[in-house]
Amino acid sequence: MHMPDIFSESGKRFYSVDQYLKEQFGEKVYRISLNGGMTCPNRDGTKGSRGCIFCSRGGSGDFAGDAAASVTSQIEAGRARLAGKTRCRKFIAYFQAYTNTYAPVSYLRSLFTEAISHPDIVLLSIATRPDCLSEEILDLLTELNQQKPVWVEFGLQTIHERTAGFIRREFSLECYETGVSLLQERGIPVISHLILGLPGESREDILQTIDYTAHSPVQGVKLQLLHILKETDLADYYEKSPFPVPELEEYCDLVADCLERLPSHMVIHRITGDGPRKLLIAPLWSTDKKRVLNTIQKKLRERGTWQGKRYQP
Repeated sequence: MHMPDIFSESGKRFYSVDQYLKEQFGEKVYRISLNGGMTCPNRDGTKGSRGCIFCSRGGSGDFAGDAAASVTSQIEAGRARLAGKTRCRKFIAYFQAYTNTYAPVSYLRSLFTEAISHPDIVLLSIATRPDCLSEEILDLLTELNQQKPVWVEFGLQTIHERTAGFIRREFSLECYETGVSLLQERGIPVISHLILGLPGESREDILQTIDYTAHSPVQGVKLQLLHILKETDLADYYEKSPFPVPELEEYCDLVADCLERLPSHMVIHRITGDGPRKLLIAPLWSTDKKRVLNTIQKKLRERGTWQGKRYQP
């Protein structure tokens, strides 16, 4: 993975996933969010029954497909939705909702093989937990990775165990590190999800998580603004014990700080995030995604910053 030039085609001052995918596949690639019909050990009673405190009923897959439909049908529906916006010909099969290795290997093999066999799918991305990777599942992912690239996405969110306990993550930092190491040994890239703005975390706490990630062997990172969504335990907590939610300028300054600390080879998959409008309680400014992205780019230009360093033209 080479270091992109500051004057990239995208004009972005960080190594975006769009740029990385164009380098790998020669053109723009879109994600199609799929639903494999799985649940989560944090919901079925194995480790908990209410999920993470911020997790919606959709299991963080509110934009995913219909679990009752076949994988092929979901892919075709996703292509049809995108057809009005783009002429894109290549797609990522993104299993997003709940924990996507939390099922028998035979079921996973059938599900993932159907997705990766689709001629327009160039990459398989699997959102899961580090405590849901058996040896058999690792073998399956390794086999699939030899057919087409496979990514695994972990929701680390924070390195601070006190916060992890509050949000009911239900796996330790050590477990996360083991999962990353096992996948790294097999040549499977890991994308780490981090949430900015968790209750009780200071700016220093957040930047400690960023510094940890910057020195870890993950290939990519998603910086996710904390969304308070209706029908979540976080929404109930926010109503009873209101906590500070960042304003737009504050959040964009924080993201700029984060990008300065992350190495230039690390692919940035997200710098804000989408909360379903019908479920979003706060922060409401996040619905204007174009404004958020433009403000972050403005902050970086003002600082003369490119990811991982101060840039002097």
